[in-house]
Amino acid sequence: MPVIPMRGMVLFPHMTLNFDAAREVSVKALEAAAADNSIVFLAAQKDISNENPTFKDIYEIGTIAVIKQVMRMPGGITRVIVRGVSRGIIDEIVSEKPYFRAGIAEYNDAYTQNTPLKEAYVRRLKKSYEEYFSQNPKLAAENFIQVMSISNPSELCDTIAAGIELEIETRQNILETFDVYERTELLITAIQNRLEVLKIEQQIAQKVKARLDKNQREYYLREQLRVIQDELGDSDGIKAEVKEYTDKIKKLKTSSDTKNKLLKETDRFAKMPSSSSESYVIRNYLDTVLEMPWNKQTKESFDVKNAENILNEDHYGLEKVKERVLEYLAVRQMTKGKNGTILCFVGPPGVGKTSVAKSIARALGRKYVRISLGGIHDEADIRGHRKTYIGAMEGRIMAAMKEAKVKNPLILLDEIDKMGADYKGDPSAALLEVLDYEQNASFRDHYLEVPFDLSQVLFITTANTLDTVSAPLLDRMEIIELSGYTSNEKFHIAKDYLIKKSAEKCGLESGMISVSDGAVKSIIEHYTREAGVRKLEGQIDKICRKAAKQLLESRKKSVKVTEKNLADYLGKERYSFDMMNEHSEIGVARGLAWTSVGGETLSIEVNVMPGTGKVELTGKLGDVMKESAVTAISYIRANSKELGISESFHKTKDIHIHVPEGAVPKDGPSAGITMATALVSALTKNPVRNDIAMTGEITLRGRVLPIGGLKEKSLAAYRAGITDIIIPEKNKPDIDDVPQEIRKNLNFIPVSSMETVLENALQ
Repeated sequence: MPVIPMRGMVLFPHMTLNFDAAREVSVKALEAAAADNSIVFLAAQKDISNENPTFKDIYEIGTIAVIKQVMRMPGGITRVIVRGVSRGIIDEIVSEKPYFRAGIAEYNDAYTQNTPLKEAYVRRLKKSYEEYFSQNPKLAAENFIQVMSISNPSELCDTIAAGIELEIETRQNILETFDVYERTELLITAIQNRLEVLKIEQQIAQKVKARLDKNQREYYLREQLRVIQDELGDSDGIKAEVKEYTDKIKKLKTSSDTKNKLLKETDRFAKMPSSSSESYVIRNYLDTVLEMPWNKQTKESFDVKNAENILNEDHYGLEKVKERVLEYLAVRQMTKGKNGTILCFVGPPGVGKTSVAKSIARALGRKYVRISLGGIHDEADIRGHRKTYIGAMEGRIMAAMKEAKVKNPLILLDEIDKMGADYKGDPSAALLEVLDYEQNASFRDHYLEVPFDLSQVLFITTANTLDTVSAPLLDRMEIIELSGYTSNEKFHIAKDYLIKKSAEKCGLESGMISVSDGAVKSIIEHYTREAGVRKLEGQIDKICRKAAKQLLESRKKSVKVTEKNLADYLGKERYSFDMMNEHSEIGVARGLAWTSVGGETLSIEVNVMPGTGKVELTGKLGDVMKESAVTAISYIRANSKELGISESFHKTKDIHIHVPEGAVPKDGPSAGITMATALVSALTKNPVRNDIAMTGEITLRGRVLPIGGLKEKSLAAYRAGITDIIIPEKNKPDIDDVPQEIRKNLNFIPVSSMETVLENALQ
């Protein structure tokens, strides 16, 4: 019989279906069937988008149907009404052109005998359909009556499957299931799934309706209230808000353009329904703008002597930093408070950058506000969002001004080196206007849309490093370095500030705890390794906590912490410092290194062995340090005669350079002269003095170039028991930065060439 591929439809037996046939193969198949016995086979397409299917593209199992009516419609479309008779299987493909024709094996259900099983399946299926009918208002009553009158399970299944909303795959699966009981189970499962979907849809609809009802009720009540207020001429409500906004705007100490802009926004607010979303946007905007400190400012104190007392009271050491801050305050006094520069405190964590800024605010009598810039990567965080955006708000600068409630606070921009940039813009570029006193008198936040004067704000910034700060931003700031504290400074900070602070934090009154000087020094040397004092404070906190517990348990009146019992509070020692070697050794020279937590001594070892000229470098050295080693070898080769070394050593000797603590990465150029000294010592068998350390970069010609971090390196040498330090000639001015107590115990030897280094270093 003729075969028609059906797109998006599955015909069941006992089901009447009308559809339009437009494809040529379908029209010709209908014409052939109508001319013969009006019998046709309908099978669903696997892919409904396929315009030219073959037998491979349709399901093998379909429905044998009788054509009831064929009508010709305009546009070459044939409208057909068919009724399903029985299931069929394509048994033999006869032809695909001019239309599909195949041999079909007919399948008829034969469940005539009434059994309890049959009756149970029928009743369960009808019950499921009844539940579905009660939940689906789209089904007509005659459908329900028709279904309930059927007792044949096969016909019942097909009639119900034809009348409910199911996916094409599910319909085809039911059609292909020949066992009527299995088919019934599939259909019951499908009905239950549809019921769950219908229930969820109804719940969503009820929630949406409830929200709509609530909004409509609120709108109706607000409109009633507005009409009543208009009728009574009541001064409350929107009119009162508008009057309040207008009065506040007129009192602002700002330009007429700004006032006109705000008054226009107030007029728009007055004309809008109070329930509209834009009304809320304008109300929030006006509230934010009027909360800004347009009129109020604090009286600044210019007493430099008082400022010096406050800085000394809050901080120990930091002499150069304090001196620069006092100079800054003196200039402000002389210029009647004009801002000339922006200070940027740079240094490792825990050295007191933030607390110095807080002390400056206290000395000036200004409000202090801190903005953390760490992790910011959106320009809108600085400049704010346009108020038309959902969730728009002012930027961090304006938020800080609102928090300060005065127009001349001290704003600390913390961690300025930790800002990022992405597709949303570069926040450091937005800060360029903020940190420029020539421009920030009319800073325009995107949310406020009106210029705001930041020229009276005192900005101070902090950073751990300047490597990641953009050059234009650096150009607007004066850099003040807080390099870190010496052990002696840390000792005084702990004795004068930290122990008292930690005791108060743990609820310990005066006299309840005492920490000996030896214990404090031991904590600094063996339990912390940092440039600042944050970890030191943490260790003292730990001691005070344990002391508080001990006082409560033993009911003692006081606790004394000494070097002997320190391990009971802090555990075993964590750090130790390399001391100088007991004897002078061949091929071992001591260098000095700078780290983020202070200075370190660095022992460099060289072994020379018979070989073929191989050079091996170990100790996890960086590229710069490897280049220093190669440069040192080239210098020795070029000057081998003067040094008393065989000219062919690079062919007959293998050289191994090692820097101990192999797991720790090391890099930097300042180990150049140390490597060269150790190499010359190993090649000439002349020992290096054990009481000398050195730092400096070497060139191919043997010149010694300057280095950084001399203060920290000197401290490390002093701690290791070194007496002499070789430093580059150009670093002589930096000796003044080294604390007096260390300068007295160290002999600095400035050098400009490698020859002088060797004269002083080798025995």
